[in-house]
Amino acid sequence: MRRFLTALCLTALTAAPAFAASCGNNKSGFEPWKKEFAAEAQRAGVGQRGISALMNASYSTKTINADRNQKGVKYSFDKFVKIRLGSLDGFASGGRKRLARNANFYASLEKRFGVPGGVLIAIHGMETGYGRNMGSEPVVNSILTVAYDCRRASFFTPHAIAALKMVDRGMLAPGQKGAFHGELGHTQFLPGNAMRYGVDGNGDGRVDFYNEADALASTANFLRQKGWKPGQGYQPGESNFRVLNEWNAATVYQQAIAAAGIRIDK
Repeated sequence: MRRFLTALCLTALTAAPAFAASCGNNKSGFEPWKKEFAAEAQRAGVGQRGISALMNASYSTKTINADRNQKGVKYSFDKFVKIRLGSLDGFASGGRKRLARNANFYASLEKRFGVPGGVLIAIHGMETGYGRNMGSEPVVNSILTVAYDCRRASFFTPHAIAALKMVDRGMLAPGQKGAFHGELGHTQFLPGNAMRYGVDGNGDGRVDFYNEADALASTANFLRQKGWKPGQGYQPGESNFRVLNEWNAATVYQQAIAAAGIRIDK
């Protein structure tokens, strides 16, 4: 049920180079565009593995259909909670069990980044059902398709370049699946944000957003870098609530994170 929020997911990179590759509105121009985009990607520092992933990518009709059929978020808070969480109490009960099972891990993240475990668990559960549904479409296909599509090419182009760089660095397999707009991993980062805010959460020297520890540590880092103040509240009207807007621009989504998080943290 997360698909109606894809347009409101993570914020784009704040600055990006201009890319000259043309755009298109249907599948017919995708293959020629890939050749143009390869030159731009190489100039942006994408290596051979990333270029290979680009040239082997397919146009994603499923991504275009999802993009064209977005209706925005028009639900009341109660309706949103019912659709997304079932109930606040039930969702929070499951979240508290997750927190108790791995208390030291969440405590370490709060010590490092200042973000309470309840907030991270709420985001994790709301985004992918704790990793049960991380998407069904190859990330490279999806992100290149929306970078090619004229509707929002300028927004998605930096994320497409980032995805190819992630392939170069072994952070993303060329066929790894994610959501319809290229969101990836346990908490659904767009590739540009994955590159910028990704941190190693399990100490293996790698950043893998399909590893739960890395994804949650990166989520905490994202919030901290966006202005999260350790020890401050995150309910509506409190200083950290505004930071939730950086994660998702839908007010009901922010309210749900806050309401679920505080119940999990109790």
